[in-house]
Amino acid sequence: MSDLFGNLQPLYNPIGFGASDFILLAWTVLLVLLLVAGLRFQARLGGFAARTRRTMLAMGALPVVLRLAMLGQAPVPAPRTPDDFAYLLSGDTLAHFRLANPPHPMHRFFETNFVLQEPSYSSIYPLGQGIALAFGQFVFGDPWVGVLLAAGLFSALCYWMLRGWMSPGWALAGGLMTVMVFGPLGYWMNTYWGGSLAAAGGCLIFGALPRLKLSGRGRDAALLGLGFGVEWLTRPFESLLLAASVALYLLVQAVPRHGQAEPPAPPRRARIAGIVLLAALPALGLSLLQNRQVTGSWTTLPYQLSQRQYGIPTTFTFQAVPVPSRPLTQEQRVDYDMQSDVHGFQAESVPAFAQRLAARVRFLRFFFPVPLLLVLPLFLFCLRQRRNLWLLVSLAILGLGTNFYPYFYPHYVAGAACLIVLAGLIALERLYRWSEPAARLVVSLCGVQFLFWYGLHLAAGWGPALALTDRYESWDFVNHGDPEGRAAIERTLAEAPGKQLVFVRYWPLHRLDQWVFNAADIDASRVVRALDLGPAEDRKLQQYYPGRTAWLLEPDAYPVRLTRYEPPPEPAAPQPGAPPFPKGKSPFEEVPRE
Repeated sequence: MSDLFGNLQPLYNPIGFGASDFILLAWTVLLVLLLVAGLRFQARLGGFAARTRRTMLAMGALPVVLRLAMLGQAPVPAPRTPDDFAYLLSGDTLAHFRLANPPHPMHRFFETNFVLQEPSYSSIYPLGQGIALAFGQFVFGDPWVGVLLAAGLFSALCYWMLRGWMSPGWALAGGLMTVMVFGPLGYWMNTYWGGSLAAAGGCLIFGALPRLKLSGRGRDAALLGLGFGVEWLTRPFESLLLAASVALYLLVQAVPRHGQAEPPAPPRRARIAGIVLLAALPALGLSLLQNRQVTGSWTTLPYQLSQRQYGIPTTFTFQAVPVPSRPLTQEQRVDYDMQSDVHGFQAESVPAFAQRLAARVRFLRFFFPVPLLLVLPLFLFCLRQRRNLWLLVSLAILGLGTNFYPYFYPHYVAGAACLIVLAGLIALERLYRWSEPAARLVVSLCGVQFLFWYGLHLAAGWGPALALTDRYESWDFVNHGDPEGRAAIERTLAEAPGKQLVFVRYWPLHRLDQWVFNAADIDASRVVRALDLGPAEDRKLQQYYPGRTAWLLEPDAYPVRLTRYEPPPEPAAPQPGAPPFPKGKSPFEEVPRE
């Protein structure tokens, strides 16, 4: 068997198969199995889908179980990016039951991206994702558990949301699609940036709307308000765009059609609006309190203060590039220059707006498997229904609104992920009406695509599988190996006795690759990471942390280099009558820098 699978070159393989032959064979086998299974279990799945609570539980557990099964080959994700570390700082701060940390007296050593040092030591991000990470850290001892649970919550709520718009069978198909697209192979589940929690908030919002239309229950109004609260705590700007979508929906429903029941009377609408507001108020109050604790102002968001101090995150395209008011470290300068270049220094124009919007079309691939993406144009044939036209306009509002920001990642619009899934299902349902076998084939191909890549990740210890996932997989993001050498560094520091102090020395051509990061309580941390500011300044930090073993970390070396920190000895005070140092000479040599 090792000869059969070990060589993927046709001339040297015992049966003459090459890599493409094995891929096609795997796809064929999976497709046949799925078609047979689909025909055999269709009736059972239909009955299962109608049981909402049981199905929600299954949809919530499925992505968690699938990702945990991969831990042998893809362990708990290691934080790498400035966003990862900033969100982890937020979670650690909340796990200590505070919204902000006091400024550190030696904060100049701890300057890093997306973290404020004054007037408080805090992450610049909203609290939502930090709450999820804090829950995982406080209850389970690992913040990534919060990421897992948020992914499961999103999958369960997406099925629940779809049940308000479609039949149980189609809702189940949408729930499974959510697991395949946003589950164990996606970056929402394999980084600390977030996405799933904001998506869960969107499910509460858009799942409550059709239920309110049918019954007007207070519970659904409370869920709508809760959804807005979650969305505000995760993506404040995008939550305003979602509110515009909800307002449009209510406006459309207020216009009666022939044969349609009259909309709720004004007192009933006022009651529903009041419940929605009351449910959203705790999140708004928490956000205001965070502003006060972090920035010193009730109305200044942490990221707004970061813009003023560091010039990042950058502004909307119709605004000027922000100018930093504080000196930037080398690492911060790299990020600021990059964000300024993406923003551009020219005034916003219609051609630039259109070009940026067109460039984001490729992100549709993130939200849809390729087979379903090919069916998506059929959605345009369904616009005669007001519901579907509202859906298209809502997605357009979100797409056009977020286009005013120069950057784009799929988690920016996570609140509308359930609407995107709904649009795909409506297109697939139209295909089902035209040709049932074609619709079954598309669904089976989506399942095959997921199972194929998921199976390769499970077999990632096998060399050819790892090569395929590293080079040919699109949009999936799963950690294998340790290309940056972080695990080896952390292992060395963990094995060293006592407390550690790590000076990070960036080389002149350092890229945006963050190595200065710390916990909420820096002084109590076993390992403290600090910028190398030169021997004289570094000596002050060593005096502040007596008894810690000092290290020098050079992340730009290849491989990453961690050595004991040995600064030159402190110069002795001049003796009385001793001749002064020659003009232009230094009393000691400074440590040479790469």
